[in-house]
Amino acid sequence: MKLTFLGTRGNIEARTRRHRMHSSLQVSYYGQGVIIDCGEDWLGEVGDWRVQAILVTHAHPDHAFGLKSGAPCPVYATGDSWDRMENLEIEERRVINSRKPTEIAGMTFEAFPVDHSTLAPAVGYRVTAGRVTIFYAPDVVWIRDREGALSGARLYVGDGATLTRSMVRKSDDALIGHTPVRTQLTWCQKLDVPTMIVTHCGSEIVEGDERTLGAKVRELARERGVEVEIAHDGLEVVLR
Repeated sequence: MKLTFLGTRGNIEARTRRHRMHSSLQVSYYGQGVIIDCGEDWLGEVGDWRVQAILVTHAHPDHAFGLKSGAPCPVYATGDSWDRMENLEIEERRVINSRKPTEIAGMTFEAFPVDHSTLAPAVGYRVTAGRVTIFYAPDVVWIRDREGALSGARLYVGDGATLTRSMVRKSDDALIGHTPVRTQLTWCQKLDVPTMIVTHCGSEIVEGDERTLGAKVRELARERGVEVEIAHDGLEVVLR
């Protein structure tokens, strides 16, 4: 399995050369590719993508609005997300049901509900190719079945909106926002996920000093026995 981080910037104004485009991940296996998320930064850019499918985690602009003018391949999303993407000009719409493994391009994708937004219900994707499994949750407060999502995963790709400061708040009885990287590292520790990659980076990362932040994140990870890396646009990772 090969991961290519096409974009790593969250829903913020700041951008740099390393974090220029909204978060988007390409997962490739034996020459076939699937892209997860296509935010508004990608509008007008997707026509040349040569992939078998695009998956959407949720219907926020920084994850889905790059598809306003259509897509060059089938697009998969949950029913909740399609209800909020009615105005997108997508011809090949496919529904991916939560907790039902779906075969796409020789890989298996399973959508796990996560808490993040009440207006745009979100999922994370457990992706398996051959003997390798990863979990991708770029916007997350809580993974509802965390054990099912992370058990046996080689890698967790998570939410980089904040490193240690909580950005979780309550809307009625629901939790919304972003859980810190520190907490997500603890999830990895408890479920024996050896590595985390941080994406969907917030202002703290995008505007901060790369070396200082890298050292801070590595120390948080070392305390939990987990390896960590902050993704940047163009980063490639191969898992065998």
